[in-house]
This record gives sequence, structure tokens and C-alpha cells, in this order.
Amino acid sequence: MIWGVACYLMWGFFPAFFPLLEPADPMEILAHRFVWTLAFVAVVLLLLGRNHGGGFRWIGQLSLRQWGRIAVAAVLIAGNWGLYIYAVNNDHVADAALGYFINPLVSVLLGVLVLRERLRLLQWVAVGVAGVAVVILTVALGTPPVVSLALAFSFGLYGLMKKKVTLSPLQSLTAETLVLAPVGVLYLAWLQTQGTNTMFQGGHGVGHVLLLITAGVVTALPLLCFARAAHELSLTTLGMIQYITPVLQMLWAVFVVHEHIEPARWVGFGLIWVAVIIFTTDTLFNVPRRPKLTRPAQSSPKTRST
Repeated sequence: MIWGVACYLMWGFFPAFFPLLEPADPMEILAHRFVWTLAFVAVVLLLLGRNHGGGFRWIGQLSLRQWGRIAVAAVLIAGNWGLYIYAVNNDHVADAALGYFINPLVSVLLGVLVLRERLRLLQWVAVGVAGVAVVILTVALGTPPVVSLALAFSFGLYGLMKKKVTLSPLQSLTAETLVLAPVGVLYLAWLQTQGTNTMFQGGHGVGHVLLLITAGVVTALPLLCFARAAHELSLTTLGMIQYITPVLQMLWAVFVVHEHIEPARWVGFGLIWVAVIIFTTDTLFNVPRRPKLTRPAQSSPKTRST
């Protein structure tokens, strides 16, 4: 639970970071995330050393099936990253938040249909209330929330794939960025030939360069936490605690960038909180308790053998 809460808190503050990377456009930022995330996790692997799960020998031991799953996960998370950067840098933070409000429902649905996870009665009630909230939020937009739905389904499917990748969180993220980084390098090289690579052209200063590099660290840390949480928690629980992220994003949209929020959206957000409270209460009351350790009974002096 701690790993899950940590990653969602970090993601919740993403709207404060990506506008700092302008004037780089979303595709350039995405390419830098591919490249610098791989650089960061590679350094971490080297620092850990082979005796602590580091090193790169495991890469050559992956089967084609494993690489296939890793590639699917990489494509899903790349699409999610790109859509999110576009939304945040084009004043659609509320749409991004709606996507992450919908995503837990997708995670719950995948958990039930694919992984055969079973829900208790109160969990079904929570999902139902959240479903009503999503309908209200969708109607309030006036148009189909394409970006929001794409964010929700791409990340929900990514979480499902992470359940099927039998690697440590650090190895899994390294493998995914090994798939994505060559694409990022090629795209940045193409921008360089066009004279539009803001990292080296345009005179944006050292600060801009450092921020683009930092995108790798900012990307990797919450994903490492998420990978750990995905292995430790059920997909249902993982999906429900994700509401931390859109709540923080909505606060940013309202109080920082001052996006207009319709009254119907506030009703939807209120119902989301009701669903979270119901689900959390049910989870707390159904946490498996560890059996108490009992000390072995000591034989009384009368029964000791002589």
C-alpha cells in the first residue's frame, strides 16, 4: 500500500512539472522521457551491482514471450505518457484528471474479467457509485472524453501487463525503456536535422537542458513504485487507491491554472469520494490478520521427567 500511495502522490504533482519543459512540444518531451529514463535506471542497476540484483546479464536470458509482453507494456505506457503531456501542456488538466478517475474502474473491470478477482458486496457498491460519477462527469463534458478514456484504458492495460511480467520493478522498467529509447533517439536526431531540437538549439539555456534530463528521474521513480505495488496488491485495490492522483490534479486545475469546472463535475467528484470511502472502509475491515504467536507451554515441575 505504501508503494502505491507513493507513486500516485508523485503522479499527482506531474501537472506542475511538464509545463516547465516548454517550449519543447509533447513529442519531444516524450522522446526525452524514453532516453533519460533508460539512462537513469541503467545507472541504478550499475550502482546496485550483481550481488544486489543489478547488472545486465538477465537481459539476454529473457524469452521471446517475455519480450513480447514487455513490448506491449512499453507501447501502452508510451501512449499514456504522450497523451498526458499533451493534456497538461494544452490546458486540459481536468480532462487528464477525468482519465485517472475512470482508470480505477478499468483496473477493477480487468481484475474481475481477466484475473478472476472477486469483489465483496461493498466493493461492488463502491464500483457502482464510481460508475455513476463517471457518467455524470462524461455528460458534463458535452462531448465524448476521448483523451480521458484513452488515458484510462492505456494505463489500466499497462497495469494488467505488469502483473504478467515476471521481473523485478527495476528490471521491468529497464526492459521497457530499452524498447522505447531507440525510438526516442531516432526522433531527437530527426528534430536535430530539422533545427527544432530545443535541447541543443534555440538557446534555451542550461536550465532547460537539465529539466529535460530530469524528466527521466521524474518518470522512473513513480513507475518503480507502481511496479512494486502492482506485484504486492490486487489489481482492484491498486485501481481504487489511484484516486489520489486525479484529486491532486483537479486541485491543480482549479487553484493553480484556474480551469473552469462545471457544477455537474463537482457532483461527480463528490460521488467519487463516496466510492473511495466505501471501498477503503471495506478494505480496512477485511485486512487479513496475522495469527498471534503463542509461546510454547513450559512443563510444570511436577511433570518434568527426572
